[in-house]
Amino acid sequence: MRIVLYSRAFRPSIGGLETMMEILAEEFTAAGHQVKVITQVPAENENKRKPAYEIVRLPTLRSCVQVLRWSDVCLCANVSLRGLLPILLAGCPLVISHHGTYGSLERFSIVPELKKTVTRFSNNICCSEAVKSHIPGDSIVIPNTYRSDVFREYSDVSKDLDIVFLGRLVSDKGVPDLIDALEQLNQESFRPRLSIVGDGPERQAISARVEALRIEAQVTFLGAKTGSELGRLIARHRVMAVPSRCAEGFGLVAIEGIACGCAILGTDLGGLPEAIGPCGVTVPSGDKSAMARALKLLLQDENLRGQYRSRAPAHLARHSRPAISRKYLTVLEAAANVATGVRLG
Repeated sequence: MRIVLYSRAFRPSIGGLETMMEILAEEFTAAGHQVKVITQVPAENENKRKPAYEIVRLPTLRSCVQVLRWSDVCLCANVSLRGLLPILLAGCPLVISHHGTYGSLERFSIVPELKKTVTRFSNNICCSEAVKSHIPGDSIVIPNTYRSDVFREYSDVSKDLDIVFLGRLVSDKGVPDLIDALEQLNQESFRPRLSIVGDGPERQAISARVEALRIEAQVTFLGAKTGSELGRLIARHRVMAVPSRCAEGFGLVAIEGIACGCAILGTDLGGLPEAIGPCGVTVPSGDKSAMARALKLLLQDENLRGQYRSRAPAHLARHSRPAISRKYLTVLEAAANVATGVRLG
């Protein structure tokens, strides 16, 4: 097949969606399909090996339509109203993979409602049951995959660190709640160490909070890491905390932590509990006391952590690159075979 991946976010931008789309492009290509990626992210500044597929960056409407007409099917990462026009003009079959819920059910907003309406006329893949519950169109669930070459247990890495947070430092990720939970444990004379991996606009505010609570000795800001350096760093920790305040569509970071041998503490919103599965615990979002209790339990009970780690292989197998890419290809092939009607699905 000739497959176009339309993803507004793509490398060198960093995030779960970017990772997912890059892996699919690699897997589809390795399976013998021709792949082109359309993205609104400008060219990379880094010197990285050229991929085996073509990346079309910042296309004009005309060039975008040309690429789409070349394809047998288009996989669009989330509903893109900007991308919908060239897809309609090209007349190619459309599959949309949904990684978020397009706004709250309680509040009406025209753009999210338009996006939800589009799902009634497309083939839909949702990354979690939580996302599927917000999508009005018919859909199937295919969870996200991860980079198993990076996120794994390393035989020469010992678990000598306590808690790790990995992600962008933005308000939705809930790092202040994690800091407050750490301070509560401090008051109980239990002082675990926290590694914060990532950067973002909330870095200064979080650092100020750490200083105000006088727990600087327990918190280390490590900045952004990538590749094997990141994987080896995560693998040194006993527990990964995912204290999200927002409803994650999936929570790929939890899968990455599980693969590195961490027990996961997450919040109970969105698709995050599905990503954690039987390999950790969840607490109510924003409940700092519950977070503190769960962290203490996970860090003190080695047998409990061992139980979670023993369940990891079966859980991770459901998220393997080959398994997930095959499921995607099944949907794409079915859509490409539709030769009549309004070719939106």
